[in-house]
Amino acid sequence: MAIAKAERLMNLALCLLGARRPLSKRELRASIEAYLEAGNDDSFNRMFERDKDDLRELGLVIETVENLDGEVGYLARRDSNRLPPITLDAEEAAALGLAAKVWQQARLAGAASGALQKLRAAGLPEDVDPYEAHGALEPRIPVHEAAFEPLMLACRDRRPVVFDYRKASAARPEPRHVEPWALECWRGHWYLAGFDRDRGAERVFRLSRITGRVRSRGTGFTADVPDVVTVRETVASWAGEIADGTALIRLRSGSGYPLRAKAAGVRELGDGWDELEIPYGHGLDAWLVEFGPDVVVLEPAELRADVVDRLRAVAKG
Repeated sequence: MAIAKAERLMNLALCLLGARRPLSKRELRASIEAYLEAGNDDSFNRMFERDKDDLRELGLVIETVENLDGEVGYLARRDSNRLPPITLDAEEAAALGLAAKVWQQARLAGAASGALQKLRAAGLPEDVDPYEAHGALEPRIPVHEAAFEPLMLACRDRRPVVFDYRKASAARPEPRHVEPWALECWRGHWYLAGFDRDRGAERVFRLSRITGRVRSRGTGFTADVPDVVTVRETVASWAGEIADGTALIRLRSGSGYPLRAKAAGVRELGDGWDELEIPYGHGLDAWLVEFGPDVVVLEPAELRADVVDRLRAVAKG
């Protein structure tokens, strides 16, 4: 749901839970800022009825009673809205604590810290360190792209977005209209999977290639969201990770470590160049272009032609 609506529902729930007597719609409207800004009575009534139904659907027990002034009042009794006791064993608590500590984003750190405190109150043993329970490595999710947070919220709220995107083979970015499905980190880079409205098909976007601001565009998706969104598998396929052949390239000495890491064989040619045999699959041409003048494709011929075409497209831009 949108952030404004979530805040409104939270305020309504707190009012109903904190009241010692049933509150009328008139009193609730005066207590919640969003209702004061709702406009006329009809707009407020429709908003309030939707919010009340949404809270009940989320599990809040709201009673409807007659108050002393003859008006209909609403109340959420605390004893009717208590959660059952939460019991976590050491493994479950440590895993949840670990998840809470993963996020290092400034905007998410506070929520994660608060969640961790609640986990301890709910049963996370004080002597259980999530790091010790799951190894000595400290987990982090590095996020440097400004597009991450608005896209994360758009994925959560099922909200279409527009952003400018520069492909590896293009000199200039172009606008993309996307229905965002999922974000995933793969080999140090964040990727977004979603439905590209302009192309009418699923696409994966690397966040580091998004330029400018991510803008929201309306509500509602036009395409069904898959039950399983395979971001990593799609990126691996496009990057040539899922290979069905081999390619022979020349690589400048001391450069292209990612290519060297996946090479099946390396031979020194002298004069500052090496010859590498690397797996060849769909999308390898786009990856090789990123290494610019440090790479020369020797074979196969179709891969060499694809790389040359991409370089020419960049040069023309």
